Amino acid sequence: MTRAALAALWSHWRRNPLQLFTLIAGLALATALWSGVQAVNAEARASYGAAAATLGEGQYDQLLPTSTDEIAQETYIALRRAGWLVGPVVEGQIGEQSARIRLVGIDPLTAPGGLGPVGVGGDLQGFLNDRPVFANAATAAKLRGVLDTPIVIEPSIAPDTAITDIFVAQRLLDAGSTLSRLIVAPDQPIGRLPLAQVAPELTRRAAQGGSDVARLTDSFHLNLTAFGLLSFAVGIFIVHGAVGLAFEQRRAMVRTLRALGLPLRRLVVLMAAELLALALVGGLLGVSAGYLVAASLLPDVAATLKGLYGAQVSGTLQLRPVWWLSGMAISVLGTAIAAAGALTSVARMPLLASARPRAWATARERMRQVQMGASIGLLAIAALLAAVGSGLVMGFGLLACLLIGAALALPLVLDVALRAMGRVAKGVTAQWFWADTRQQLPGLSLALMALLLAMAANVGVSTMVSSFRLTFTGFLDQRLASELYVSTESAKQAQALEAFVAPYVTEILPLLSVEAELAGLPAELYGARIGATYRENWGLLDQSAKVWDRVARGEALLVNEQLARRAGLWVGDVLQISEGTSLPIAGVFGDYGNPIGQAIVTEPLFTRLHPDVRALRFGLRTDAPQELRAALRDDFGLGDQAITDQAQIKAFSLAVFERTFTVTAALNVLTLCVAGFAIFMSLLTLAGMRLPQLAPAWALGMTRARLGQLELVRAVVLATLTAVCALPLGMALAWVLLAVVNVEAFGWRLPMYVFPREYAVLGGFALLAATLAAAWPARKLARTPPADLLKVFANER
Repeated sequence: MTRAALAALWSHWRRNPLQLFTLIAGLALATALWSGVQAVNAEARASYGAAAATLGEGQYDQLLPTSTDEIAQETYIALRRAGWLVGPVVEGQIGEQSARIRLVGIDPLTAPGGLGPVGVGGDLQGFLNDRPVFANAATAAKLRGVLDTPIVIEPSIAPDTAITDIFVAQRLLDAGSTLSRLIVAPDQPIGRLPLAQVAPELTRRAAQGGSDVARLTDSFHLNLTAFGLLSFAVGIFIVHGAVGLAFEQRRAMVRTLRALGLPLRRLVVLMAAELLALALVGGLLGVSAGYLVAASLLPDVAATLKGLYGAQVSGTLQLRPVWWLSGMAISVLGTAIAAAGALTSVARMPLLASARPRAWATARERMRQVQMGASIGLLAIAALLAAVGSGLVMGFGLLACLLIGAALALPLVLDVALRAMGRVAKGVTAQWFWADTRQQLPGLSLALMALLLAMAANVGVSTMVSSFRLTFTGFLDQRLASELYVSTESAKQAQALEAFVAPYVTEILPLLSVEAELAGLPAELYGARIGATYRENWGLLDQSAKVWDRVARGEALLVNEQLARRAGLWVGDVLQISEGTSLPIAGVFGDYGNPIGQAIVTEPLFTRLHPDVRALRFGLRTDAPQELRAALRDDFGLGDQAITDQAQIKAFSLAVFERTFTVTAALNVLTLCVAGFAIFMSLLTLAGMRLPQLAPAWALGMTRARLGQLELVRAVVLATLTAVCALPLGMALAWVLLAVVNVEAFGWRLPMYVFPREYAVLGGFALLAATLAAAWPARKLARTPPADLLKVFANER
């Protein structure tokens, strides 16, 4: 009996290959986008993990210089003699400008156990004798011909990173006898001298339990995951529609199998097993497609993470179990969600009721009421979360409730709109068109929900990106006010530079900063020479009276939005910037793109707090930048690499910005394509079921060509109504992204702008997608043989 039941169930797919293709293709598309995003995230996190494991980032305390970028070797020796168990590290960049490699030099004899390629079970003797450079295969290929030392392939090393002996690194980097940082061993002698007594110019940064970069990029990866889930949800609508249609078409088969004695439980188990097999096939195809999606997106993601966070991420993709197993799992889970309602209906419906269309219609009406209640409940939860919620998880919960609630409400809104249009329609054909469109709405509702989500996501994300672009461009104009930026090599050269450029410039802006802990958070403290540039160019989000005068006198300070929000501080609150020094906050400034907090004090106060810190970089305000550049090069002796103009920095920053949103734009396009595919498959599937409704209209004199045209018009009308609904939903999505998710994830809030032209273009693309999706089904209906239409009356039900 079981074999016969399986054969009967499979015969449905054999007779309806289009439905089978729709189901598997929907699963494959949904799984492809999800697994592609997860593959990108897994590769990035693997790179962070490799860097942390290899270089001790986040695992050990570190000693860092406070005033310069270097530590004198004599300081390291003094610490060792004072009982400190520390290991020296030298870092720098080598290789071609277009393919820079991070070179790290360590001392394996003093580094904590497990650090470096020879930390555990490695060939220490060979390392000390040959002094090779360790790198993974991709990095080694870039280094060949650049280094004069042997290169050893070590797959566990982070991408674009090479590790060697500290003396080799100092020679290759031309670093002399200086060091970059010191790694502190976990176990230290009790009687060692205090750090402040041995090396007061160093600061100790505590271990964070993981890579700093990994924590900074968590929000970025969470955003990608959210897009992957959205794309998966759009694909699952296709699966839900295909499964529901297949179950409805097999009503008579279900009745016959049960009447022949097949137990209900066994029937449900066989149907579930059938869907499980299809889910595995679709998931396997989706994971394979996801690999291709991830491989195409990974270079842009790597460039984004490097530009924003300085994170080195491999540009090549590996087949990691963590993402392809999650792809298979979510394919099965999505199919289970899509089929749960249909399987429940089969399990609960009486034996003979399954053959009566009215029973299914009644079940559908009950589902409609449940759908309405779920929509109202989800939208109410979204409103509640927006009013009182907090945290990044809450932000994404708000997004989920808003999008799903709006999608569930769409068929109800469209039904009301179509009913209203039918009431004002004039003529028999128009009234029949609107009534027939209402009748087809249940079969198209899932595809239209997918289109709604795709369009809303496009509107929301394009609004966010365009708002960010406008804000970021204005922010760069504000921050990059200086015409030239100059770097010097020593405090003596910096002092000579200020004297040399005085006749050429209207203002000299030293760039002074130190790492600090402000309000218990890692941050940076800046010293600013308050003058016309700051007063005229810097816009503040909030400020007190005479803000710049107070800061210039050392009576107050400025903080960026990130620090203000994370620390719960605002204008008027007091912030401690050093032991014994606390100042009120006079203003909060926008600092877009920066992952950590900042505070700005006046230059004299900064110098008093940190007398050892000297400015080595300067912004120069001048009316003749080219003349000044020539003078700095020819008369002062600075190289071109030490002089950067405003346009160069702005162009680089905008290039990083554009690469940042390449991935989200690609996911938006893919999501819209999936929605178009959903409409196409729904219309194509319904085309074969529409004959009983179209045959009477044809018999009354309407031509087949006219019927095909009306089918096309129907798809465009429904897409237009969906686009109208998607616009306010997309604006709400943009507000959540800008005012809630962005604040929780990155610490700053962006102003929201409206871009009608972009929305019009997006609406045009959506209508084009709907038209293309409906073209073939409409053509198929227009070419239906008259004999097929006549058969409707021969088999009149």
